[in-house]
Amino acid sequence: MTALTLSTAGAATLRADALVVGVAKGAKGPVVAPGAEAVDKAFDGKLAAVLETLGASGAEGEVTKLPAPSGLKAPVVLAVGLGRTPEQDDAYDAEALRRAAGSAARALHGSKKAGFALPTESAEDAAAIAEGALLGAYAFTAYQGGEDRIAPKGAKNKGPKQPLAEVALLGAKPRDKAYKAAAERAVALAEEINRARDLINTPPNDLYPESFAAVATAAGKEHGIKVQVLDEKALVKGGFGGLLGVGQGSTHGPRLVRLAYTHPKAEKTLALVGKGITYDSGGISLKPAGHNETMKCDMSGAAAVFATVVAASRLGLRVNVTGWLALAENMPSGNATRPGDVLRMYSGKTVEVLNTDAEGRLVLADALTRASEENPDAIVDVATLTGAMVLALGNRTFGVMSNDDAFRTSIHETAEEVGEASWPMPLPADLRKGMDSPTADIANMGERMGGGLVAGLFLKEFVGEGIAWAHLDIAGPAFHEGAPYGYTPKGGTGSSVRTLLRLAERTADGDLG
Repeated sequence: MTALTLSTAGAATLRADALVVGVAKGAKGPVVAPGAEAVDKAFDGKLAAVLETLGASGAEGEVTKLPAPSGLKAPVVLAVGLGRTPEQDDAYDAEALRRAAGSAARALHGSKKAGFALPTESAEDAAAIAEGALLGAYAFTAYQGGEDRIAPKGAKNKGPKQPLAEVALLGAKPRDKAYKAAAERAVALAEEINRARDLINTPPNDLYPESFAAVATAAGKEHGIKVQVLDEKALVKGGFGGLLGVGQGSTHGPRLVRLAYTHPKAEKTLALVGKGITYDSGGISLKPAGHNETMKCDMSGAAAVFATVVAASRLGLRVNVTGWLALAENMPSGNATRPGDVLRMYSGKTVEVLNTDAEGRLVLADALTRASEENPDAIVDVATLTGAMVLALGNRTFGVMSNDDAFRTSIHETAEEVGEASWPMPLPADLRKGMDSPTADIANMGERMGGGLVAGLFLKEFVGEGIAWAHLDIAGPAFHEGAPYGYTPKGGTGSSVRTLLRLAERTADGDLG
């Protein structure tokens, strides 16, 4: 795990493998950003000119490496684009700093230490830079660099370069309480997001409901979180027909995991529910070729919920946070749920299953009902739920639906505050009729158009009366298949953890929305 230090050293005297400085896209060429004054001085005030000669413009995410002059202890200067001209604004926004730090950290894989001399006007700036650097330094290498059976006995593959080992944040104030708190929060948040990324990236032969539950149990012991795991027998006894129906086709039985972080002075309780389909084949309604390869990511919602509860505990937030992980593996077999089957849910409602690939809403429904029984102040569920949401909002934006307009707005604003792209979506009442079933209380499918909204309407049916609820469909941003950018890696991203943690903080402050 990459370490973070608030360094008292100056950029000129820091001993590191590289110094990271910011460069903006100015009206007349690249402009060196604040924080890099000592580095610019070592270049005789000509750093911007040197960068321009090398083709740098200051565009967002642009990385330029150059050898350091004799006035610096570090041998390399890495200039990273901030993407906008200082003249357009008095300060760089947090997301620009976060992305720049992430790009720089990715470019420094294999390095032991780097000093980040990016613009740091406040503790909030320091937090953004720290988050970006720690998230950008992430790499999933658990299955690489093992013993090569073809090589001489005992030899090891070199494997990929390891992530940047240490981030030294320059320009921060190590003795200032606000800066120290910002750094501690950034470390806890980034480490838990990266833990969620690891879970998402773990192949389904190693991550299945029972093993995921074991990870949660171990984390609970480490961080003082109460963990309860309902196995198949307990689910049968409790009547959790949604979880059992989805998981019955697999040799790996389903689980419902409850994680409870409590604070003795908390006045509010926030319940988080995560879809945890550790692998989604579609079941009997098998997915077509080309749609199965990344379906290990269908537990991203549960990973996000898990990470948020642990982060809340690590930070000691004055709020109770309960996480519900609805875990199942959706597989076709002679014992699998068939299209046309009717499931009796934990709520007592019956559901006609028209499509076994619409399974996420079934496991969430059981977990939402169970979470509602504890009467929390609000419930938020998180799920890679529908391809329709990806068609509507693309690969980087998650949709937000709610039974309370003010709560939906609050979550959207919270996501915007922490740099996650979201968009408020409606729950049109006219779409509910499409889920009417002649056989059961409701069907798990409705009209094809507006499918993401239909899924939200289905979930709404299982939320307790009078409880503010929101549904986050993270199907687009949860798993990134393209080239890395900013602090976003290829593979699992940890989408929504920042939003959920900030929501928990706002709830602790009495600002639930």
